[in-house]
Amino acid sequence: MELKEIPVGELKLGMYVSKLDRPWTETPFVFQGFILRSEKQIDVIKKYCSLVYVDPEKEDLSEAGVHAGASAATIRGTTVYKDSATLDAELPRARSAIADTTNVLRQISHDVQVGGTVDGAKVRQAASDITESVVRNPDAATLLVQMQEKSGESFSRAVHVSVTMSIFGRFLQLPRESIEQLGLLGLLRDAGKLKLPTALLEKREPLSAEEMALYQTHVDHSVEILTKTPGLPNELPGLASLHHEHFDGSGYPRCLRGVAIALPGMIAAIVDAFDTLVAPPPQGRHMSPSNALNVIYKGRGSLFQPALVEQFIQCVGVYPVGSAVELNTGETGIVIAQNALRRLQPRVMVVKDAKGYEKRPYTMLDLAKEPKATPDEIYRIRRTLEYDAIKDDPKELFL
Repeated sequence: MELKEIPVGELKLGMYVSKLDRPWTETPFVFQGFILRSEKQIDVIKKYCSLVYVDPEKEDLSEAGVHAGASAATIRGTTVYKDSATLDAELPRARSAIADTTNVLRQISHDVQVGGTVDGAKVRQAASDITESVVRNPDAATLLVQMQEKSGESFSRAVHVSVTMSIFGRFLQLPRESIEQLGLLGLLRDAGKLKLPTALLEKREPLSAEEMALYQTHVDHSVEILTKTPGLPNELPGLASLHHEHFDGSGYPRCLRGVAIALPGMIAAIVDAFDTLVAPPPQGRHMSPSNALNVIYKGRGSLFQPALVEQFIQCVGVYPVGSAVELNTGETGIVIAQNALRRLQPRVMVVKDAKGYEKRPYTMLDLAKEPKATPDEIYRIRRTLEYDAIKDDPKELFL
């Protein structure tokens, strides 16, 4: 897109100034091209210039408040959600929504690979069903997708990312329509990978420069597929192009930075990265959730918007729902629900004894109630394990 010439009097926060009407060396600005993040910057430009040239592709005025110094207050919405269903009551409804969504994704895969189009109405309904479940009780959907992924029943990472993005949107108190948008984005952001060679996606060794260039084309393929799909929101293709952009401008495909990346894109970047870190090879790094969160935290301010990173860590929790944990007794359990007030003491279902043998019936522990492991010691979590440390079929665990 061509640069847009505007008088300095029309400058607004969030615009990307790409060129001045005089040499950069004659101004106090260190960088040749930057996002306007303060009124002081605009005042300085007015002292030196009459006209500037802005890049519309690198600006996002609707997200001008989300900048490097943004706090949680500028990111969070005002819609307050309360669980309207218990975990036990929501599990069957969440299971149905996830199964239907998996079937829709399977059909999308077939249609795209044979040159067809995506059924926009069906995928929107799938995203709506996931949103409804997440709004009622976020732990149910999280628990099921985590377990399904470990058991090999999840059709792709898309459902996991969609659920996690929806839950993050709920945590941020965004309006329901925004949560549904996030869920839809999570389902379809990587549709373009269906156009890439299977061997490339399954390669375990580091990609060569040529292979990486080919891999990065999946973003453009996603945009093309979604643009041609009737029934999807008009903004979805553009949002799907953002989840590999980095906050400092080091991402792809357009090297956008700061507020040039819309909020849904910033959210998708964090969730996609977290999912990649915990997923098994060849597309993942197979980390434990706690280690993955440490990596995400180290990327704040460079790869990811800092305040969003802090909010995401609070949302996921030290012990994410669905994660496998080792207790101080040597037993192995699954985190089945968060404790909003005592994040280090979630509800845990013990599924293996200290020797690694299956426990039947499973023991349910609410660590916030400090149950006794021995007369002198309460139960506590010793460490988190990789997500596939427990191979049980979720149908067996949660019938």
